[in-house]
Amino acid sequence: AVEGSSMYLNAGDRLSLKDLAIGMLTVSGNDAAYGAAVAIGGSEEEFAKLMNARAKELGMEHTNFVTASGLDADEHYSTALDMAKLGAAAIQNEDFLAICSKTQSTATFVNPPRTQSYSNHNKLLKLYQGCIGIKTGFTKKAGRCLVSAAERDGVRLVAVTLNAERPYQTIRLWFFSVIQHPYG
Repeated sequence: AVEGSSMYLNAGDRLSLKDLAIGMLTVSGNDAAYGAAVAIGGSEEEFAKLMNARAKELGMEHTNFVTASGLDADEHYSTALDMAKLGAAAIQNEDFLAICSKTQSTATFVNPPRTQSYSNHNKLLKLYQGCIGIKTGFTKKAGRCLVSAAERDGVRLVAVTLNAERPYQTIRLWFFSVIQHPYG
């Protein structure tokens, strides 16, 4: 039982990390993020250390992770620029990109055996031609957030909105203006 959005894991469920990623990236499964953190790091605290080490490698100078899911916590923070750096790095991973760019995905549970389909919460995948992901988010403290990526004519862009009342409209306008009038 983890606060917020869930892929509805039950105690004893077994599934691959890839299938946990499907839950995290499509329906913001906080339970999946916690499960992956424990599986990889042994605990959420140890996993946060791994996340912070990777953030440092990516040049994310104004970020400190405490929770695997992004839920609010003291000393858990980031910036739009740092989230853009993370998003740009993440979409270089073909498995990650394959999951976050789909409007529908299916996770396969090993034990008990079953499959579960999930609809991606990222409305931009349907609203903006060329959208290839990345991730929605919401907490009371951060508000509505969206890390987005789009690709057209070989140009790939990443944009971030934090605490936005209407993140989809904001990003669509930004992508349109940059794609139509690229900066030099």
